[in-house]
This record gives sequence, structure tokens and C-alpha cells, in this order.
Amino acid sequence: MSEAFDITDETQDYDQFGLTGNPFPYSPVPAEDPEIYCGQEQATNTISSTVSTTLSTGKSKHLVVTGKYGNGKSHTLKYTRSLLRDQDDVVVGYVAQPGEGFVDIYHEFMYDLGFAEVQNIAYEYLASIAQDVTETNPVGASAMRSLIDDGDVLLSEIVPVAIKRLSDVTQFADFARAIVHMVYEDTNLYAWQWLTAEGIRYEQRKEMEIHTALDDDTMGVRAFTALKNLLLELGYTAVFVFIDEFESIARLSSKDEQATLNSIRHLMDQNSDGLCLLFGCAPEVWQDVMSEYHAFSERIGQEVALRPLTNEHLHELVEEYLNQERRREESGVQPFTEDGLDMILQRSQGNIRQVLSVCSRLLDAAAREQRSEITAEFVEESI
Repeated sequence: MSEAFDITDETQDYDQFGLTGNPFPYSPVPAEDPEIYCGQEQATNTISSTVSTTLSTGKSKHLVVTGKYGNGKSHTLKYTRSLLRDQDDVVVGYVAQPGEGFVDIYHEFMYDLGFAEVQNIAYEYLASIAQDVTETNPVGASAMRSLIDDGDVLLSEIVPVAIKRLSDVTQFADFARAIVHMVYEDTNLYAWQWLTAEGIRYEQRKEMEIHTALDDDTMGVRAFTALKNLLLELGYTAVFVFIDEFESIARLSSKDEQATLNSIRHLMDQNSDGLCLLFGCAPEVWQDVMSEYHAFSERIGQEVALRPLTNEHLHELVEEYLNQERRREESGVQPFTEDGLDMILQRSQGNIRQVLSVCSRLLDAAAREQRSEITAEFVEESI
């Protein structure tokens, strides 16, 4: 190994700060289930109002969250998703970016739900059918799964009725067949591939008696609407879809961009109940969408902008991160000094991604140099 490198697996000691480790992320990307959220009162109030209205009325409502890169759009969407996941009567999915069209949004949404969740929905629906056509009374997916595994309910007893009723609810017979096939061991992977718009061979579709391919935006809108109607039939209040990095539609050709926006507009038009769409978008792209695609933007209804961190928010953010690794019951922003935080705010211009990155580097640098405080002078020397 070259002597120019000094690579070691020795862990850094943060004892001098009363910390068990560096609480700030080295790569400040949003966690899947964030635990810390600071500031942005205007955004949190607007998001809370949008989500609460959908939950309390069952009526569809949509919102776009704008903010410059690094100001926390992804973090905001994922934090809201983590809060909604605690609700038993909603289904929530996160789409990292809209891709090439609506069928990609649908694909990512289904994958975020996951195979097990969609299979549970299938069992849950069969339970509702079994309550009507058998003498059993299964409540929920696990009870239905047990009855089938134990042979107390035969699939042949309930599947024909399930497909008929689900076809009526969804107005999409192929979707109904695919959902029911999620409980068959031999075909559930084919069904999952069809439901996620991955594409399957004709022979595999024929085995499930599915006649159409789910491979374009129109079919994606139809399948999503069918899923939402199935969930409302089961008693769910709403489906929440969080679409991040919506600004990437600007990279599509004008024709594809308009087709994607039209598909989302059709989705909103076909689902006046039980749907909440939250978009994360760069403000400049959203302004273009507002000015060029009125039919789409007018259906969103509301926009809220994320703002750079203030001094007060910076203190709160740093304290909450530090508290995650405190050895003792303490509070405050030590080892960061007041003038040190002022310098960090000035250098980062309140951009939360830069704040976390700078704090992480400064804490490591201070630990290596055995400093007890991170002052403005040290910040200037180190970044």
C-alpha cells in the first residue's frame, strides 16, 4: 500500500464532547424514516391541513411543496410518509422521481408498497368475500391466510365470486384477476410482475386469464384507480402518493412532459375521493408548469415553499442531532458555540443539506485536534 494513504478502521473518539458518535450524516441524504424535523412552520401547517382534510372528509386534495435543492423537499415528504404509516386506514407510497411517464410513477408506487403489502390486501379482500359466501368469519389478512392454509376455506369456493365482485368495484377484470392470483403460490410472482407494470409473457398472462398488458400511461392510470377503489371498498380512507423530484419532468421532451401531466390530471379527475397527491418540485420548474399547463396546475390547488433555516431553526436542528448521541441527559448545542453556529449559518445560507454536511466535518475535525469547542474561528479555518 502506498505510504501516501493512511487508511485505518480505528473509530473516532467523541468522549470529549460527551457523545457516543458523530450524530450528523456524512452524506446528508434523507433517511427512509426520518426522526428529526425542524422549522418550516408554514410548510408543516399547510401539509397538515391538506392531509387532515383528506383524512377527515375522504375527499381528494393535492399539494406541491417547492424548495431549492438541499432545503429539505425529500426529507419533508419522507417525514410526512413516516407519520402517515402509523395510520391503519390509509395506504401511502413514495415515488423518488416521476421517470418517463405515469406508468413509471405507478410502478414505483407499487414497489414502495411492496409484494407483502399487496398480497395482504388480496387476502383482506378474500376475507370479506369469505364472510359472505362461507360459514367462516375471517377478520383481516392473517385470519384469511390461516383458513386457506388449514384447508378450512377452499379457494375454489370464493375466487369466482371474488373476481366477479372485484371486477364490478374496479371496472377492470384483469386487475381483479391479478389481485386474486397474488394468493396463489404458483402464479403470485407473475401477478406481482403484471401489477407492477414490469411486463410478463403472453403465456403467463394466459395462465391467469389476463387479456391485456399493463404497459402504458393509460393502463397505469386505470390500474391505480382500480387499486384505490379496492382499498376504499375495504374501508380505507385514502391513498397518499408522494412524488419527489417532480422537476425532472423538465428533462422530458415537450410531448412526453405533456403526456405525463395529462395522465396525472386524468388520475385526479377520475379520483375525486380518497386520493392525496403531494409533489416535491424545484420552484423554477413549478413556475413553468403553472404558466404552461393550466389544466394540470389548477387541479393541484395549493403550493407551499420551504424556506432556508433561520438562526433559531439551526440551533434546534443541531441540538436535536446532538441529543441522539449524548452520553448524559444534557441539552444545548455544545461543542458548537454561538458564534460558531452563526458562521455555519452564514456559510450555508440556511441550506439544511449543507448545514448537516458542514457540522459532520467540523465535529470530526474538532475531535481529531482535541478541541473542546467549535468556534467561528475554527469554522473559518476548517471549511
